Amino acid sequence: MYEHRRDPLLTAAKFKRRLVHHAGIAMGIVTGSLAMGVIGFHFLADLAWIDALLNAAMLLGGMGPVGDLQDWSAAGKIFASFYALYSGIIFLIVAGLLFAPVFHRFLHRFHLELTDKKTKSS
Repeated sequence: MYEHRRDPLLTAAKFKRRLVHHAGIAMGIVTGSLAMGVIGFHFLADLAWIDALLNAAMLLGGMGPVGDLQDWSAAGKIFASFYALYSGIIFLIVAGLLFAPVFHRFLHRFHLELTDKKTKSS
């Protein structure tokens, strides 16, 4: 998927396509994770759909649950704890997906500049 260090730098258009591809994968992961959280909170914590969406979005975004947790069932509390851990991991995965193409391009350009300097000095 990524070019080899000896390959030339991608054109701007191909790089933008790569960014869009990675963003699409990230959006799919976030959407699937949000859906899983909404369904879990609705059925396990006995929350209304809108409250389940709010809690899933807040946990997925790193903010924490909303509302009084004492009203939740034991299954809902256990789900919330595992979903919170899962959300932290998903945050790191999505951040990596979004930053990987930019970081790779930076390193690839830096390597090409070093290679050009070596060939000019020899």
